[in-house]
Amino acid sequence: HFHITEVGKITKNFIDCGGNLRNEEIVNFQLWNANDFDHRLHPKRLLKIIKLSEKILKIDDLDIEVEYQAESISKFALDFDGKNFLLKSKQTDCLSKDNCGIPLEIQKIKLSDLNNQSSCSTLGTCC
Repeated sequence: HFHITEVGKITKNFIDCGGNLRNEEIVNFQLWNANDFDHRLHPKRLLKIIKLSEKILKIDDLDIEVEYQAESISKFALDFDGKNFLLKSKQTDCLSKDNCGIPLEIQKIKLSDLNNQSSCSTLGTCC
């Protein structure tokens, strides 16, 4: 059974690898597996915590991140499939691919097409 130990509004100001200033805000829920059936967090109590957090922290419509204890504290994005909330693994990424020389989209080439291209120069001498 999960217990919410924190609800927070996290502001992150940083410079990415391309030198761009970035500002992000996210709502953070920290979950703790209590292994305690007698102190389960009931839905009404959860709603009360969320409403109080929205009021006191002045939380707007922001993305939600969930922290959960595994071998270390892991961060997850929160998704909803129409019935259940889902924890989705978050991944690191280069935020400035255009400034780092990383192609935005990898060009896919079939190996069979490589044989059709001439590897010789237009002068008729092999490269």
